[in-house]
Amino acid sequence: MTKIKRQEQTMEEKLNTLRAGVLGSNDGILTVVGVLVSVAAATTNRFTIFIAGLSDLLACAFSMACGEYASVSTQRDTEESAVNTEEHLLKTDFAGELEAVKQYYVDKGVTPATSLAIAKDLLNKKPLETMVRIKYDIELGHFLSPWDAAFSSLFSAAAGGLFPLMAMTFAPEAYKWYAVILAVILTSALTGFISSKLGNGLVKIAVIRNIIIGLITITIHYGVGKLF
Repeated sequence: MTKIKRQEQTMEEKLNTLRAGVLGSNDGILTVVGVLVSVAAATTNRFTIFIAGLSDLLACAFSMACGEYASVSTQRDTEESAVNTEEHLLKTDFAGELEAVKQYYVDKGVTPATSLAIAKDLLNKKPLETMVRIKYDIELGHFLSPWDAAFSSLFSAAAGGLFPLMAMTFAPEAYKWYAVILAVILTSALTGFISSKLGNGLVKIAVIRNIIIGLITITIHYGVGKLF
């Protein structure tokens, strides 16, 4: 088993880490504001509201981080297993590997003779890199980092939940609800904007969708708090 040296992060890897951060921030906003609104609708004790919101913020942040770490670790283990499999096949079934590369280019419309020449050249220069790229679409040495994803989710979820928490805690009593609603609108709009840019989606739709989801979250949890 060969230990593959991790290379400098590609732009795609950096974007994946950033996406994990955006998702974590959005979850932090919604989960924290949900708890804050529910508790604030049931009691006016600011310390109780603050402790409930802070507890949920920490729980959400660490939960998101653990989830991202487990998910990306599983993906990385799968990628490393594929690399080890191809390393073994190159030693025990080189002809089969050569045929696989040749067929890959034939399927793309290259003539069999040219495909065979390309396959021989690639397997002569970079055999393992070629096989994992063709069979699994993996760039050797560019595995996703579970720690990067975990820390990105941890800090972004905490940052996302911090805005409604601070709004509810420090805004004057007469304006605390307005402050929380404004905080949710602004932070939801920001995460919608960033996510749409990363995914090449429609900015306006993403922003409006996130704001609506945030307002619905407030409404539902406010109702729950008043009911119980």
